[in-house]
Amino acid sequence: MKCPFCKHEESKVTDSRTASDIHGIRRRRECLKCSKRFTTFETVDLLLQVKKRSGTYEDFQPDKLIRGLDNACRHSRIGHAAVRKIAEDITKELSDSNARVITAEKLGDLAMKYLQERDVVAYIRFACVYKRFKDIDDVIDAIQSTNPKDAATDCV
Repeated sequence: MKCPFCKHEESKVTDSRTASDIHGIRRRRECLKCSKRFTTFETVDLLLQVKKRSGTYEDFQPDKLIRGLDNACRHSRIGHAAVRKIAEDITKELSDSNARVITAEKLGDLAMKYLQERDVVAYIRFACVYKRFKDIDDVIDAIQSTNPKDAATDCV
């Protein structure tokens, strides 16, 4: 690990802790040359490919998931911190499954599952884009498929 101050390549680890917000390890290091301290974060590299509807593949990008969730949750009771937590939970679920490929459909279904549990309006907004609804009947069907109690409470 290169020292960010003097660029020396040897350092020692003085402290290690789990960093739950990034599912990794936080390490406090000390340069063996200049004795300055710095922090590094190690995360698991999630080797996961998303198979798109077009048949092409791309690397799973948590930031792209967060942007999509953020758009659905704008003006809802789900804030950005909660959106990041949902994306973190989805990423962890994908990591725990040890899958190497996930379809865009499965990823969208996971996102909708998490949104439906938290806010029906955000769920419907996400579903409108993800499922590419063609008319109002598709939207009505999606609303009716949610828990009627939640739909009545959240859509007021």
